[in-house]
Amino acid sequence: MTSCKRVAAWTVIGLTTAALLVAGSVIYFGWYDISATRPHTAAVNQLIETTLARSVSVRAKSIRVPDLNDPADIRDGFGLFRAHCVQCHGAPGVAPEPYALGLNPAPASLVESAHERSAGEVFWLIRQGIKMTGMPAWQYRLTDGQIWDVVAFMRVLPTLSPTDYRQWDERSPQPTPQAIPLDAPRIGNAMAGRQALQQYMCVTCHVIPDVVGASSHVGPSLAGIAIRPYIAGVLSNTPENMRRWLMAPTTIKPGTAMPDLGISEQDARDIAAFLKTLSAPD
Repeated sequence: MTSCKRVAAWTVIGLTTAALLVAGSVIYFGWYDISATRPHTAAVNQLIETTLARSVSVRAKSIRVPDLNDPADIRDGFGLFRAHCVQCHGAPGVAPEPYALGLNPAPASLVESAHERSAGEVFWLIRQGIKMTGMPAWQYRLTDGQIWDVVAFMRVLPTLSPTDYRQWDERSPQPTPQAIPLDAPRIGNAMAGRQALQQYMCVTCHVIPDVVGASSHVGPSLAGIAIRPYIAGVLSNTPENMRRWLMAPTTIKPGTAMPDLGISEQDARDIAAFLKTLSAPD
């Protein structure tokens, strides 16, 4: 029996090693085509769909769904849907924008999503986003109440014909851009800041220790930023000054390459708290 177990164990090790070698070869020699013009194979697509479904189901299970039947909330949800969702997902009788037509995987039809997914799952997907799809995490751009309004409208969406949707569009004036209402800011949280700085694309310009990002950078490394005496050479390096710098860099140092990213006060506090942990230099 021991001999059989040993043979089985070595067989598993051998097969695993062979699979890793094959996978490594596919990656190293560039055999896998990552271009957006070539769709995933059926097997890869099914694997992605299954992973997505199970991941969302597990994480959305405990979400408490509020009342989604208030007509005012549904109308507000339509305005947000029109402003932020139609561009990629389309709507009844409305095509996505040209840039969305080249995304791979293609953005799902939200009419079908509203049929297939529970309200909690739709809320989680909008709030958290989806990796490797172009779907952003809207929690940094919309409040939870606004996201629930979108969910409320999406429950109505499957009942709308193209004519119905056009009538909704005609009856709803284009909203005047407004600042997103936010809760009173709390003390900065370093873990939340680590997550937020990725959402504001800080990693595309800066090397940030232990944070995965782009391989090319146009700004200085943030390693050791906690022990530097100044921010951008003009502000004493304190959490409060870092918050100010993150929220409005061009007003503090005109001509800086650091753009105004529309970072909320709470996100700026959180990012400043995380940056304060980066005390080790390169």
